[in-house]
Amino acid sequence: MRKKVLLMGKSGGGKTSMRSIIFANYSAKDTRRLGATMDVEQSYVRFLGNLILNLWDCGGQEAFMECYFATQKDNIFKNVEVLIYVFDVQSSELDKDLHYYQSCLESILQHSCNAKIFCLIHKMDLIPDEMRSTVFTQREKILNDISKPLQCSCFRTSIWDETLYKAWSQIVYQLVPNVKGLEKTLENFAGIIDADEILLFEKATFLVISHCTRKEHHDTRRFEKISDIIKQFKLSCSKLAAAFQSMEVRNSTFACFIELCTPNTYVMVVISDPTISSEVTLMNIRNARKVFEKLEREGARS
Repeated sequence: MRKKVLLMGKSGGGKTSMRSIIFANYSAKDTRRLGATMDVEQSYVRFLGNLILNLWDCGGQEAFMECYFATQKDNIFKNVEVLIYVFDVQSSELDKDLHYYQSCLESILQHSCNAKIFCLIHKMDLIPDEMRSTVFTQREKILNDISKPLQCSCFRTSIWDETLYKAWSQIVYQLVPNVKGLEKTLENFAGIIDADEILLFEKATFLVISHCTRKEHHDTRRFEKISDIIKQFKLSCSKLAAAFQSMEVRNSTFACFIELCTPNTYVMVVISDPTISSEVTLMNIRNARKVFEKLEREGARS
């Protein structure tokens, strides 16, 4: 099952850097050596086993952008599942950026009218903390207005913090087959083992693809923080020629287990009882694997 994802925006806006961090295990510092994308770079990323993301990273130089709309429109904008448009928050040419974005929307309406639209307001780390919410809200309003009749979802992002994982988790969530079945199964599993929270991560990217929360938590950004922390830990392991397999964390208030769930996913289980037996929890996870593997197979066939 292949799904086409367009990654577009101005040259130097950070498209290739974010793609490399999410899908190619680059650290933020490693992206400094990446060059500009010339024309269109296609890559195929296997995601959740049978789902293949066909990523089209489109160079944002002005000559290329004009060419996309003049001579390559049918090729680029046909059969698109998701358009991700990246805006450099410090761009000095906002009007031109919006013009090209509108041209993309017109082409999407013509060739892939059911595509989902995501706008990433990128490099937010360069904006002072006290101004970020205001700047983002202003840009979001502008983008929502000019996107009509299409709807766009906007995210503030930076390669230097967990906001990148939040945005991309929301994007891939829209592409995961049978995601409602996953959510229902997580709810049932959490009830059976009396877990406060269960998260399901895609194995390669560690993006959150589904979750169940039964106990409120004050940190609304915890999912993307965990993705970022574990991804960085995995990178550290690989540098030592070691492979990440599992993790257990305990303190006086909870116990947390991260284990392989299916060949394509990891599961994180959080339980309030810090005295819970590791053996019991790991046995419950092993017993649940067959259910989740069956859901994956059903999603692959749908």
